[in-house]
Amino acid sequence: MQVKPAQHYKVLIFGASYGSLLATKLALAGHDATLVCLPNEVELINREGTRVRFPIKGRDGLVEVDSRSLTGKISATTPNNVNLADYDLVVLAMQEPQYGAPGVRELLQAVAVAKIPTMSIMNMPPLTYLARIPGLSIADYRNCYTDPSVWDGFDPKMMTLCSPDAQAFRPPDEPINVLQVRLPTNFKAARFESNEHTQMLRNIAADIEAVRFDTGSEVIELPVKLKVFDSVFVPLAKWSMLLAGNYRCIGPNGIRPIKEAIHDDLELSKNIYNWARQLCQTLGASEADLVPFEKYANAALSLGSPSSAARALFAGAKNIERVDLLMQTVAAKQGIHSDEVDQIINLVNQQLEKNRAAP
Repeated sequence: MQVKPAQHYKVLIFGASYGSLLATKLALAGHDATLVCLPNEVELINREGTRVRFPIKGRDGLVEVDSRSLTGKISATTPNNVNLADYDLVVLAMQEPQYGAPGVRELLQAVAVAKIPTMSIMNMPPLTYLARIPGLSIADYRNCYTDPSVWDGFDPKMMTLCSPDAQAFRPPDEPINVLQVRLPTNFKAARFESNEHTQMLRNIAADIEAVRFDTGSEVIELPVKLKVFDSVFVPLAKWSMLLAGNYRCIGPNGIRPIKEAIHDDLELSKNIYNWARQLCQTLGASEADLVPFEKYANAALSLGSPSSAARALFAGAKNIERVDLLMQTVAAKQGIHSDEVDQIINLVNQQLEKNRAAP
């Protein structure tokens, strides 16, 4: 049962891979989403739509949602064909190094100039968002970003961050318009500074919550919701998970699944996880803003693949999202240090140096 929303929103999403998950939730709720992506993705999505597969607790197999059957519309376009006047909200769903690409950079700068409310679902918080964290000066963290200048035009009042806790991947033997959800947790967004823009997020969240999906044999509730919080620290709960799990998939000679990174040495994982939690609390986060290690460790049992950062690094990427480096730099400004965290970052740095030296 898809209900027409009381207020209809049009959302522009940078990125068609992970972005198609949020786009599907929006379209299920009756809103329209446009994915900014590569020409081959544009052609396929506009011809055949997107397909997102969800695991459902207590149910065998996956439930597939085809965008062509939804109340809202999902379409795709290249950066140079976007009319920003058409959109109420912009979502950033590419990885941080991609925002300096030709075409993407110019569109991002136009979004900043137009002052359209922008929500990031990147692991790496946009540099602009750090200005909303009390006590942080964004000038101190520019070296953590592939190209910090792409964020210079944004007003922090127009930027928020959403923790992308849900895990999803493109199955390697499927077309690129197919996405499979591996861990069906929620998107957790901090409010905008403005009540008006925050209310838009709350309206969308309520519409997503109300959706029930007809599988043909039964009507069910689909996982992966949007939750909106008043605290600017809630999205930073992902930092502990990234440091203890995602970046520790990276070893000196290869990569390993997140599950192994966490559970091969559970005590070490807990220490690193809690170090990042303590860093967030030093900045001002409350216990309620963060996720206990035990809950994450249990969720990690289902993460049987290496992180996207690890896969990209060992596929030769010359830049990846450096949330690890950002945490280390923020911690140093607070007088906090960890030898274990330094080792994680050194491994990433060494592999990046190899990749950058390669022909």
